[in-house]
Amino acid sequence: MRLLKILSLTFFLITVFIFSSCKKDEGQGGKASITGKVWIKRYNITGTVVVGEYAGTYEDVYIIYGEDESYGAKVQTNPDGIFEFKYLRPGKYKVYAYSEGTSITTANRKAVIKDVEISDKKQTVDAGTIEIVK
Repeated sequence: MRLLKILSLTFFLITVFIFSSCKKDEGQGGKASITGKVWIKRYNITGTVVVGEYAGTYEDVYIIYGEDESYGAKVQTNPDGIFEFKYLRPGKYKVYAYSEGTSITTANRKAVIKDVEISDKKQTVDAGTIEIVK
């Protein structure tokens, strides 16, 4: 019986050591967060003059975890253009929103990307403003 208790305790300690020593990749499951804001500029039809600027209300914002090839999550901005990705682990992230061309002749869509790094497990990092054209 005593040998069984010792073996059980040994197995438990080895299991705890293995799982606590594993490096966790970027992504969800932590206590950190990334915040930011989307700002929209609207140009005239020739794309030469800004005719309006305002907060990006209800714009989609995406996040890529670490070296992943595609996005891991998507959130929508609030009425003030602010977004937040919660429950992240420390690591490197890319946050982006899509921007359109400035005129009819440049109507190509492109991602405006911000590189962000979380270094502490309870950190809130401000990604700044993502400025897009609509």
